[in-house]
Amino acid sequence: IGSIATWLLGGPAWPAGVALLLVIGFSGLVGKGVTTVLHGAGQPVRDLDVLTHALTHLEQASFTSTRLTRSTASITEGEGASRAIRRLQRLSEQHDWQHNVIFGFIAAFVLWGPHLAFAVERWRRRHGVQVVAWLTAVGDVEALSSLATYAYEHPDDPFPTLADGPATFEANGLGHPLLPAAQMVRNDVRLGHPAQLLVVSGSNMSGKSTLLRSVGVNAVLAFAGAPVRATRLTLTPLAIGATLRVQDSIQDGRSRFYAEITRLRELADLAAGPAPLLFLLDELLHGTNSHDRLAGGTGVLKDLLDRGAIGLVTTHDMALAGIVDQITPRAANVHFEDQFEDGQIHFDYRMRPGPVTRSNALALMQAIGLRVGPTAT
Repeated sequence: IGSIATWLLGGPAWPAGVALLLVIGFSGLVGKGVTTVLHGAGQPVRDLDVLTHALTHLEQASFTSTRLTRSTASITEGEGASRAIRRLQRLSEQHDWQHNVIFGFIAAFVLWGPHLAFAVERWRRRHGVQVVAWLTAVGDVEALSSLATYAYEHPDDPFPTLADGPATFEANGLGHPLLPAAQMVRNDVRLGHPAQLLVVSGSNMSGKSTLLRSVGVNAVLAFAGAPVRATRLTLTPLAIGATLRVQDSIQDGRSRFYAEITRLRELADLAAGPAPLLFLLDELLHGTNSHDRLAGGTGVLKDLLDRGAIGLVTTHDMALAGIVDQITPRAANVHFEDQFEDGQIHFDYRMRPGPVTRSNALALMQAIGLRVGPTAT
């Protein structure tokens, strides 16, 4: 700029020419790298802008909890996360100034782009590794806030009791947290000693799968540190595995049965891990015949129980309830019932001891107008 000013004031032109050649040469040498750095920073800057508001709030907050103080310590280090991000945003805005026709001419002579690129790189070296810590801190606070909100909105739900010892899940008044209170029916569930396994039989729509989901979701809530939908829940540390949504795949050439046994193998491996397994098996080996289902199901369940696992398995197959006879007292039968009156099926969703004694499949088919045989009794 000085050489150009000198030339404009009547001085020699060669210094301005030399300066111009140096600028052009240097810009050509670093131009590709400058473009990569500045354009590469655009999307991260926009993403971090969303984070700035949360970081500002956390920087201004005063926490007494040791966990929260530790989680947010990285945000307040040095100049502070929000201020550092705003500084990067200003660099990105200054890069956009080059798109102005008048300023773009000046920017070319003062090497505006390379200066900004070096500044962005300095920011990345200083704060790049801290971004992960900032995201982790915001994520931790968000998760804890979600749990705190859930606890505040459900003051009647107690916190669970975490115990030591053999695998245990003991719940009184267990329900599903997504069901309205007016519709929810609570049940007691005992897993551990002596019965590691409950074989849940019952008719269609009677509540078997909902029971499995209630056990699973409350276990997850318990281990997350949230209150549970039960009057009381005591459990030991457990790994959780389920076959609640096993599906076939045309693209993978995989049948539902193959998908299920693959998942069962994963659960067997999980049961061999450091924490006992809580397994939730919906319609065990549904995709095969009754003989193979009984033989295969017995083997799978014995293996899981031998590994110290506890859990529930649902079935429509009354023969599968006979598994209990082979592994008593480590297993017990329970069931759900229905009542068919005046062409309508009614459920009370109460879990009862013992296996189910009848089916409602034919009654349901007749109720929707299908011409089938007499209702089973």
